[in-house]
Amino acid sequence: MSHVVWAELPDLAIPDGVELISTDLADLTEDELERITFYVAPYLSGRRGLEPTRRMPNLKILQVPNAGYDDAIEYLRPGVTLCNARGVHDESTAELAVALALAARRGFASFGAAQREGAWRRSIEPSLTDSRIAVVGHGSIGKTIVRMLQGFSVTITSFSRRGTDGARPVSELRDALADFDVVILVLPLTTESTGMVDANFLAAMRDGAVLVNVARGPVVDTDALVCELESGRLRAGLDVTDPEPLPEGHPLWSAPNCIITPHVGGNTSAFAPRMRALIAEQLARLTRGEDVANVVARG
Repeated sequence: MSHVVWAELPDLAIPDGVELISTDLADLTEDELERITFYVAPYLSGRRGLEPTRRMPNLKILQVPNAGYDDAIEYLRPGVTLCNARGVHDESTAELAVALALAARRGFASFGAAQREGAWRRSIEPSLTDSRIAVVGHGSIGKTIVRMLQGFSVTITSFSRRGTDGARPVSELRDALADFDVVILVLPLTTESTGMVDANFLAAMRDGAVLVNVARGPVVDTDALVCELESGRLRAGLDVTDPEPLPEGHPLWSAPNCIITPHVGGNTSAFAPRMRALIAEQLARLTRGEDVANVVARG
């Protein structure tokens, strides 16, 4: 079958036999919506970018621009295949995870506060060197984090739900938490992972340890984390929070030893060219009669 594609990238490489619609999302007509068979949700659009799929009766492929896809599941229906952007964000998200671990470990939060005060305050901070690091999540981003960390003098242990491919089962993590100086979360949001990092989990971490979250905000119990940060016992580097966006005046903003970035792990200059390449490959597969890549669910 021929495909009609909607994407917010007008300079896509479109193979013969595929039509591209690049009308602004808000201006799509009912006729255009009905003709779309391959829809690329706009990046960082959330539900606003997924809602139009309810008015696309001929939709066959829903391509999300994120590695995470939990928010898109409810938009599946019979005949629709959901694909994620596995591989697009690996390096960008991994480098931020490593940066947050390094910055939190070396006390950048307190040094940044001193800089804003114009105060030259020296302190001896822990080093990433010789740290023991747990990477929780062993997908493509988790593996990229491990590869990047191998450039440091650290010991790395990976955890995954199944405990395969060199990783330990995540069921063993709680009993091992006291062994780690840094815990990096990069696992998908599921019913099992929601609230996984609760008060008991945080209490089991060793004094002075760093929690890095580049997964999803609801993986962590925010109130429990705030308590640990305000006590001074733990440090954190967060690219995702719960709630998100983090509202003005939320206690996480002022929590000591906490570095927050506004969910920008994959939102870098590397995104657009890699996303274009993924979409071009998906369309090339379809025109060759092959199945698309990165399939994560089918309606």
